[in-house]
Amino acid sequence: MVTNLPSIGAPFVLEAAGLAQLFPSLQRRGYQVVGPAVRGSAIVYDVLNTFDELPAGWTAEQEAGQYRLKRRNDGALFGYAVGAHGWKKFLYPAEARVFAAQRNGHGFRILNDDAPSPRYAFLGMRACELAAMAIQDRVLLGEHYSEQVYQARRHGVFLVAVNCTVSAPTCFCASMHTGPPAQAGFDLALTELVDAQRHIFLVEAGTRQGAEVLAELGAKEADATARQDAEKAIKAAMAETKRKLRTSGIREMLYAAFEHPHWDEVAARCLACGNCTMVCPTCFCTTVEDVSTVDGSHAERWRKWDSCFTQNFSYIHGGSVRMSIKSRYRQWLTHKLAAWIDQFGSSGCVGCGRCITWCPAGIDITQEVATLWEQPAPAAAPADLRRVP
Repeated sequence: MVTNLPSIGAPFVLEAAGLAQLFPSLQRRGYQVVGPAVRGSAIVYDVLNTFDELPAGWTAEQEAGQYRLKRRNDGALFGYAVGAHGWKKFLYPAEARVFAAQRNGHGFRILNDDAPSPRYAFLGMRACELAAMAIQDRVLLGEHYSEQVYQARRHGVFLVAVNCTVSAPTCFCASMHTGPPAQAGFDLALTELVDAQRHIFLVEAGTRQGAEVLAELGAKEADATARQDAEKAIKAAMAETKRKLRTSGIREMLYAAFEHPHWDEVAARCLACGNCTMVCPTCFCTTVEDVSTVDGSHAERWRKWDSCFTQNFSYIHGGSVRMSIKSRYRQWLTHKLAAWIDQFGSSGCVGCGRCITWCPAGIDITQEVATLWEQPAPAAAPADLRRVP
């Protein structure tokens, strides 16, 4: 057991070879390491076995409706903004069995799933993604209801954050006050510094558990130069963030814009494909499906991701409430940026920009909100809109 632990919050310097030792250190503790890797034509988050699987020398060009891998001119391991999808697929999987039942004589016996939940260490979480996880914690681990699959997988996750030193054109985390630096919620936080002379990581522990791991990696106390260079790199990423979202008063503005004609303009472009909700790190909507064998001897109930962009999502005893694409897009955006505040005390958006990148029509949430701000609404929203988001 390590007795002289690094101080929590104190900056240390770690060479790339030292970071490679993070993998066996976490694996010895029983973690599956999940981090960024090139899979196909994108940087995605996947289970990694070795340090060599990290996307050294790769970045991604992103714009509205566009994504393309691109080679960097250095060996940066985290020289991209965010992965193509969020981390929620590991904690809140797209499909999860709720229960199974086996016929037993004249009745049924409920079958319990006794398989242990995977124990994850997430490597490469950005500040906006930490903020998204905190939002999902409030929603799925709230005082009134805890989602059991999420609860089991979320418990004990080891979080290694990476402060952004580059920004994608689709990022707007600065507007949402969620980045680019990671402020809290991590066990370890890294800032990568790479140039012709060096490839190092400024690292700090956020928890005792993080300090115990850091003590095994051979890190040295950071000098003033390394600290200053890390601060400059993070500030440069913030300066690169061009997209903005005006958040002051946005809740009231969106409620008042219920009958705004701009919703029709957005609906004319929206395909209602649900891509934005699938890649969003905070969306949590699901549906339930029941399946059984032909002879009726075995039945299962599954919880699966769904989207408020599907027509059947709003089906209530006889028909769907939101038949038009206009009503479904309005529901998504108004819930995400306004009603979410009423329900959970914060915005449901962290500014990661994935909904912009992966919209096949190139719809940009920051532009749509800006248009609603610029063009006054012709009529006030219904008084009870807040209660029916």
